[in-house]
Amino acid sequence: MKAPLIDDKKHIRGQRESKLNPWIRPISSGFINIPHKFNSRRARFFSMTSPPLRWQFSQVFGERNPGEDVENGDIISAIEFEKSGDYLAVGDRGGRVVIFEKETTGKDVTTSKQHSQNGSDNVSVMRHPEYRYKTEFQSHEPEVCYCGMYENEMHYLHTFDFETVYSTLLLVSQFDYLKSVDIEEKINKMKWCTTLNGSLFILSTNDKTVKLWKVKDRKVKKVKEMDLGPYVSSESSLLSESSFISGESKSSVSNGHLLEWTDNKGTNISSSNGLNIGDAAFSRCRKMYAHAHDYNINSVSVNSDGETFISADDLRINLWNLEVSDQCFNIIDMKPSNMDDLTEVITSAEFHLLHCNLLAYSSSRGFIRLVDMRQSALCDRSAIMLQDADPRGTKTFFTEIIASISNIKFSADGRHILSRDYMNLKLWDMRMSTSPVVTYKVHEHLQPKLCDLYNNDAIFDKFDCCISGDGSHFATGSYSNHMRIFRNGVVSDEGTTVEARRTSSRKQPKQAAPRTRRSSLSNLARGFYRQGNDVSDKGINEFSCDLSSKLQHLAWHPKTNLIACSTGNSLFMYYA
Repeated sequence: MKAPLIDDKKHIRGQRESKLNPWIRPISSGFINIPHKFNSRRARFFSMTSPPLRWQFSQVFGERNPGEDVENGDIISAIEFEKSGDYLAVGDRGGRVVIFEKETTGKDVTTSKQHSQNGSDNVSVMRHPEYRYKTEFQSHEPEVCYCGMYENEMHYLHTFDFETVYSTLLLVSQFDYLKSVDIEEKINKMKWCTTLNGSLFILSTNDKTVKLWKVKDRKVKKVKEMDLGPYVSSESSLLSESSFISGESKSSVSNGHLLEWTDNKGTNISSSNGLNIGDAAFSRCRKMYAHAHDYNINSVSVNSDGETFISADDLRINLWNLEVSDQCFNIIDMKPSNMDDLTEVITSAEFHLLHCNLLAYSSSRGFIRLVDMRQSALCDRSAIMLQDADPRGTKTFFTEIIASISNIKFSADGRHILSRDYMNLKLWDMRMSTSPVVTYKVHEHLQPKLCDLYNNDAIFDKFDCCISGDGSHFATGSYSNHMRIFRNGVVSDEGTTVEARRTSSRKQPKQAAPRTRRSSLSNLARGFYRQGNDVSDKGINEFSCDLSSKLQHLAWHPKTNLIACSTGNSLFMYYA
């Protein structure tokens, strides 16, 4: 077994080896095996000045007409690119997962000419990917969790299965109806798994249950003739045909509760008489990982080993094997013996992109903990805690609320973590745990309105963040359907604002005159007076702030500058 990530006894030896081995760098409590040198083709953090990207509209799916009402079940709740970028998954509040695939050809983006020594011009054309609809499936259905009078007595039932609900209520003597809750079908998170044998695998979760779905293309044939056989009469031929058609893609228990399809296709159909009409994608539920969380699941993350994944709720993080659905290991438990002593909850969790033993999770207090799963079975003691050690400003009632981290992402080189709280977008270096490397202020103009935001619950809105494949740009969402994009390595960069609509244009905030800092509400965000590189959003006040229109979910293409974002039930794509 490899040595633990942090080893105090080897601290002196680690310092000596770090002089010889550039892949080991000492930290305050030992040494950490995170590469110091990485591929020179990747963007070096804070050693490059990439030019600003000019964002243009690419595609939109589900665009609604002005004034058209949007059903709650159609609102997009999760977006995730597949590792290669060939597929995009979109989940909504209705429990559906829609998959898009990349077109074989895309539009021209730029054309550059390079003059060679022989006088000829070499023309290189870059194309941005375009996507088309592939398939969709109903991942989750609404359920009700009926809690019994005894401890840990819970029954999860589908609301549409009235017979099962009634029969179960008869078997169980008593129910605590005050503790029984509805479980929404809303898709909270999705993560792609390793593609095997041409089949796509994706994890999707609602508040309580994680499911593994398999999507595979199959050839579809149009049947021209039916070979009924000698024992099938003409009177029952119609019944035989209808029974085959109705049972071809229907599981005996709906929504994947029978994990494999019933193989009831008859042998009385002659495939030689069929006509190929193309390929169709079929989806089925392979595994269900249920009844392991007492609180709502907020994160799932697939390990780099391709075999395990984690699911995190407000107080616990469980480790699963993809092939074992009836057993998991609790690796982090933050639930105190007395709930009155509860001070923070887990808000997001992610596996490291390169090291399968490293895991990071964020909390409602603005902390990010990086743990090594090799240290102990229960990883409550964090190896590194990333926090602002010197926050300035007056502490008020809203301080901890706006410090709550809603989303974290690892950079591709594995050395940095991007986090998003209500006010700021922060970049952390895992070797510098006392403060973020840079803070991009996204909602600074809302600080005087924190009381109003609290009264209408807008202060609890959660916004995602994402990093470009080369690590040179970051993006996050905001109100008024605005998307904020920042450059890495440019301290004075105030970001680019793009409004998510078909005719949107890139908006660069103007240089506004510095205004006097107030000593009350405007100084609440952590790091406002921090000594370091702070990037504000001056001039954002020129845009109207519509709290009812918010861009919360977005994802960056892993290999090119293309962002998919959602507002309501509409999916927008922009390229640069």
